Amino acid sequence: MSSTAPEWQAMSKLVSQVYAKADAEPFREPVDWKALGLFDYPQVIKKPMDLGLIKKKLNENKYKSIHDAANDVRLIWKNCMTYNADGSDFYNLAQTMAKKFEEKFEKLCAQNEVAAAAGGGTAAAAAASSPQEPTIEEKRAFAKSLYKIGKDELGQVIMDLDVKCPKALIKNSAEDEVEINVDLISPAAFAEVRDFVNEKVAEAGGGAGGGKKKKSAKRARNQ
Repeated sequence: MSSTAPEWQAMSKLVSQVYAKADAEPFREPVDWKALGLFDYPQVIKKPMDLGLIKKKLNENKYKSIHDAANDVRLIWKNCMTYNADGSDFYNLAQTMAKKFEEKFEKLCAQNEVAAAAGGGTAAAAAASSPQEPTIEEKRAFAKSLYKIGKDELGQVIMDLDVKCPKALIKNSAEDEVEINVDLISPAAFAEVRDFVNEKVAEAGGGAGGGKKKKSAKRARNQ
């Protein structure tokens, strides 16, 4: 797609705005894990990403759609929240920046008539390819599959939903719990987390996960 199209110009501007924020300093360049002594970083983070690389790829027309660029931005926040402990300064910073980015990206898509669903194109063109509302059977199967993944994978699901569909999370700060309401997950977010969970269940051979992540004692509620 031409980088001169309005949505591409808007996307480049959005990434540049995020890059310019003072809080974005840790995310502008690749994590120098050797200098920082984070020798387990390459084992934990399989696909590093940074804002500088995204700007470069945008300038060189490396993305097929602005949604691909947005997914790389999301990868930055996901990597940070995966490597750093829940509740740490870096975790909280990435979580805050992720939510702000999603708000601005959603507005960008609406202003440029670009569908928010993956795949790009105009809203009318993407309507046909947008994820369909999951069936009751699919929701029940997903809810059951959450009990078959480990605490780390469950934490990843919760992080993804907190960014892409926070209304699906019911938080009980008093008991330090997070409950997933499957019925409130948007079709697009459901498709993503379902595929992730199914992949992890397949890797584990369908066995039960080991333990539960703090702040996620109640895994799912399917009404």
